[in-house]
Amino acid sequence: MIPFLPMLATKADPLPRGADWLHEVKWDGVRTIAQATAGLGDAGVATWTRNGNASTTAWPDVAAVGPDADVVVDGEVIALNARGLPDFRVLQERMHVRRAATAARLAADLPATFMVFDLLRLEGRDLLEEPLEERRALLAQVLDGSGWQVPASYDDGEMLLEATRTQGLEGVVAKRRGSRYRPGERSPHWRKLAHRHRGSYVVGGWRPQEGGTQLAALLVGERTPDGLAYRGRVGSGIGPRASRRLTELVAGLTRAASPFDDEVPRADAAGTTWLEPTLVVDVETHGSGHDRLRQPSLVAVRTDLTPDEI
Repeated sequence: MIPFLPMLATKADPLPRGADWLHEVKWDGVRTIAQATAGLGDAGVATWTRNGNASTTAWPDVAAVGPDADVVVDGEVIALNARGLPDFRVLQERMHVRRAATAARLAADLPATFMVFDLLRLEGRDLLEEPLEERRALLAQVLDGSGWQVPASYDDGEMLLEATRTQGLEGVVAKRRGSRYRPGERSPHWRKLAHRHRGSYVVGGWRPQEGGTQLAALLVGERTPDGLAYRGRVGSGIGPRASRRLTELVAGLTRAASPFDDEVPRADAAGTTWLEPTLVVDVETHGSGHDRLRQPSLVAVRTDLTPDEI
């Protein structure tokens, strides 16, 4: 049974300011509670998801580098995509694995790192009522020399917000220095702000609404040295008015085959009408630098841009 459910953050915009707050990178990974038992190595490590489901089998590489201590910690299991950024989707193939042999093979191909940001129990003593700063100071000592990483915290939230935006990271979490850990609660003492990035993409196809014929989603791509790379399906932001406008703009652009130079997933390709890649749209998305757009939303049609200009 999971020792504690994780404490959750509330949304913030803007980030809180002042000396009462510490700021950390918001990691794009799998929230994980982990327990380690001294002297047992990886056999003494157990992990759970944020919902309390056992996930130990899925992360043999995390268990193998745990600390030689009796601890319960809170953190995020992350993995890097081809662009070197933490990306939740890289972990999707691993997170539900229940066979040890399969998990070991995937760990070799898609290695994970455990970013630990809170210490909930140490040597049998619950630390939930200790202030955040004291828990983090103990955490750094306990995990020193292990393979579990303790990410840095910063006083300057605005600096970190800009740095994470520039680097294409997910966002920032602000935490009140003296806050206590409240398992399972969504607390105002932890505040999160995820970046939304805006970019221009080439439209290569459209899909109708389910069970209908009206345009409801666009398939978009990005110009790369290897051609037009598929980046995802955009449905959010396309209301009735936008649908009518886009239907007019794609009229006459239909083609027989996909214009993308890489493979479009079958789930996205099914029911798609392919288009000549001449139309450009602006899309707002969660994070940047990913092979697929995350939570994309249509912002505008860019009739002032051609694909060669983006």
